[in-house]
Amino acid sequence: MGNSLSNQTIILLSRPEGMPTERNFEFRESEVPEPQAGQVVVRSIYLSVDPYMRGRMNEGKSYIEAYRLGEAIAGGVVGEIIQSKSDHYQVGDKVLGMLSWQMYNVVEAKALRKIDDSIAPLSAYLSVIGLTGLTAYFGLLDIGRPQEGETVVVSGAAGAVGMVVGQIAKIKGARVVGIAGTDEKTQYLEKELGFDAAINYKTAGNLRDALQQACPNGVDVYFDNVGGTVSDAVMSLLNDYARIPLCGAISSYNSTDEDLGPRIQTQLIKTRSLIKGFVFADYAARTNDGLQDLVKWLSEGKLKYEETIVEGFEHVPQAFLQLFEGKNLGKMLVKVNER
Repeated sequence: MGNSLSNQTIILLSRPEGMPTERNFEFRESEVPEPQAGQVVVRSIYLSVDPYMRGRMNEGKSYIEAYRLGEAIAGGVVGEIIQSKSDHYQVGDKVLGMLSWQMYNVVEAKALRKIDDSIAPLSAYLSVIGLTGLTAYFGLLDIGRPQEGETVVVSGAAGAVGMVVGQIAKIKGARVVGIAGTDEKTQYLEKELGFDAAINYKTAGNLRDALQQACPNGVDVYFDNVGGTVSDAVMSLLNDYARIPLCGAISSYNSTDEDLGPRIQTQLIKTRSLIKGFVFADYAARTNDGLQDLVKWLSEGKLKYEETIVEGFEHVPQAFLQLFEGKNLGKMLVKVNER
């Protein structure tokens, strides 16, 4: 292959201060190298853009290594094997991996997982039966532990994680209230996904009052994707022994100021509530258990999902930035090649 195939790569050119812009990224071209023994060449089909990537663009210690300046950004990629020097993969196999934002990746075969598009569309392996679906599954069931008849509140409920959380909570027999940022999203949650109530936090006026009306019996589980003033309102309605899976805080990811808010410690003590931060990597060893349930619920029609798909490799940075403007319903993906 050598010189015959040209590659495109998106690198992190500079670290964002506040909201990222397209100037923080740079496109570079290079030749695709020949794979060595045990390696394969993967042609990207779908790239995942995710809010957690914003944290990796900062310097400093976190649960995952920061992106390095001048190097390719990495994330979930679904692709097709176009050349193989591994006994484990053949040309034409569809695979999933944490790969660079590139049109082609040359990687060790062991870095990939083979996927089956007869079970679900390829894009689903980056959403409902991928990282976001599994994050929802383990965070809700391991930390939230919803019981039949309890009230579960989900912030960022129309996002890729939130919509799966709400549906699993319904499967478990809970009353589910979603919080989102547009009327289109709240209607989708109620009419399409069967949420018991959904609140547009931008137009609700007094959010605590709106939540109190939607949660007449208080809040037993709060799946927190956003933090900020939305979470402040939910915290004031916690029942005794409430559980709070802390998945994200997108409201503050691009803030350059200190994120100040009400102190929640007293509330947590009074209600004897549990709050626990988590990331999917904590549960990676149990991936197959989660996938078994998610695929089953999907096949039974108990689990629906939505994707916002942007076309074209040149639009990857724009798609990433749109995450912080709430432009996506469900999982935000970029389709860079036909399958």
